[in-house]
Amino acid sequence: MSTSSVDRAAGPSGLPVPDETRWPGLATPPHSPLRARIAEQLFRQAIRPLNVRVRMPDGSHLGAGGPDAPEMRLNRPAAFFHRLGVDAKIGFGEAYMVGDWTSDALAEVLTPFAERMATLIPPLLQRFRRFVDRGHPAEEENTIEGSRANIHRHYDLSNELFGAFLDPSMMYSSALFGPGDDLTTAQHRKIDSVLDYAGVREGSTVLEIGTGWGELSIRAAARGARVTSLTISREQAALATERIAAAGFADRVDVRLCDYRDSTGEYDAVVSVEMIEAVGESYWPTFFETIGKRLKPGGRFGLQAITMDHERMRAAARSYTWMHKYIFPGGLIPSTTSVEQGMLEHTRLKLQGVREFGQDYARTLRLWREKFTQRWDEITELGFDDVFKRMWEFYLAYSEAGFRSGYLKVHQFGFADNGR
Repeated sequence: MSTSSVDRAAGPSGLPVPDETRWPGLATPPHSPLRARIAEQLFRQAIRPLNVRVRMPDGSHLGAGGPDAPEMRLNRPAAFFHRLGVDAKIGFGEAYMVGDWTSDALAEVLTPFAERMATLIPPLLQRFRRFVDRGHPAEEENTIEGSRANIHRHYDLSNELFGAFLDPSMMYSSALFGPGDDLTTAQHRKIDSVLDYAGVREGSTVLEIGTGWGELSIRAAARGARVTSLTISREQAALATERIAAAGFADRVDVRLCDYRDSTGEYDAVVSVEMIEAVGESYWPTFFETIGKRLKPGGRFGLQAITMDHERMRAAARSYTWMHKYIFPGGLIPSTTSVEQGMLEHTRLKLQGVREFGQDYARTLRLWREKFTQRWDEITELGFDDVFKRMWEFYLAYSEAGFRSGYLKVHQFGFADNGR
């Protein structure tokens, strides 16, 4: 096939047509024949050993997968390869958003790619990454103002949107499954584990960095603790305050619209669940120092964080990806090394315990995506269009594939000030 021209509007009926006011520039793929040809060659080479079946419009297939392998359908190959050639880390996801490619087994298709993420690009070409990788936009820097803007773009989308696919606990982080657990039970198990790491009990004063929709604060208050919970999402703060009052703990939990850098006071315990990923590498020292300053002597810290291999993290820190552009601007997933070393260098706390449960996150994401799909008719009534639907499906499936493959993991850490 030729990639000298781009099949812009061609393709099967039923594919989404991006609204230019909502998705500026997305409908028209970039045009770079040389890069498209290189991208096609690299894609064909990368797919050759994978247990995936790539179906072309003419009925031919690529990949090592047989008839039962997960199938990726290329609806508009030319547009797909132009997007991939101009910026693979953004173009692959954008191509799914507009229907250049699709799949009925999205996470299963993406998992083999995630398993070989480090080797998909030949070593010789990887040397040139620093010359072609797009840098992070200056406006997404996690200053106090920038962090508010970044958080607003995701967490303030709509409380009703998140409520449509999350379980009744409204926890937007990995559950920790035990035998026979449903999702809500597993989310409570996860919260209890973090609270245990932080030593939260009757009479404890607790600082929570990252309120979410209030479930951790409710559960800590039920133990007899007094909680100060910080968020910079107005939507989350409003609903969390309602949920905490409905649970009968308005007198024990204080939800504040406050950046962690502006926090004050000292507490027996600090807890934070999957907030560190939004901090940004440049601000990790400040984050860790804040933990140390907010803890009383003898205090404890419970942390849950998505993690990745340290060398992969170092490479990811230099790259601007689809996930940054569309889902989590300004974010970086840490490594266990960066967390443990950061705490060692910037606090007096020592690591007391750690657990990993990445496959539980894959299961959590699968349940979210199934519910999102099931309730799409309700979600579309909130004003979200089909491009958003495909974007969200890709985000959830892409994340699930990362955990299924082991490329991503999730850890809980317990740190304590032992007075030494």
